[in-house]
Amino acid sequence: MFHKYIKLVIAAAIIVWSGFQFFDGNIMNGISLLLLSGVFIFFYFKNEFILLAFLQLRKQNFEGTKKWLDRIKKPSGALIKKQEGYFNFLHGILLSQTNLTQAEKHFKKSIELGLSMDHDLAMAKLQLSGIAMSKNRRQEATKLMNEAKKLDKQGMLKDQIKQMKDQMKKAPGMNHHQMRGRVRR
Repeated sequence: MFHKYIKLVIAAAIIVWSGFQFFDGNIMNGISLLLLSGVFIFFYFKNEFILLAFLQLRKQNFEGTKKWLDRIKKPSGALIKKQEGYFNFLHGILLSQTNLTQAEKHFKKSIELGLSMDHDLAMAKLQLSGIAMSKNRRQEATKLMNEAKKLDKQGMLKDQIKQMKDQMKKAPGMNHHQMRGRVRR
């Protein structure tokens, strides 16, 4: 894996080389080199290891996801800000199975750094809501769940949000009337 700025330097060098090819009359070489530079520019914005980690996560292969994430040694130097957000988001998902405190830290960091898509942000907030609920912080859990509901414009997390509301209603220490006042319907 190349450092994020090295990818841009390589792309710029290939574009200059492409310009020389166009100037010499080798049009196909110039076009091919422009396409090649596009690959480096693409991987500047979309890190290859994060893409491979998402692919493994989609297959429910958590071990493979961790393997690809572990290849990124220094996220702040290798990734742009949003990619670093997704790096923490993926770590949060992996750690939510075993260590809620660490998962919470990673989800908060991913929200702080930013995620490109609203449904990813909604998923991170919903995960944080579940962690807060498990740690008996009901007000925070309700607030995060409402934020996730607002961000989930396509309704992709509708079932999970409904399930979370039902769990909160059944949880000891909070009755139905308290929930009605806090959760918007």
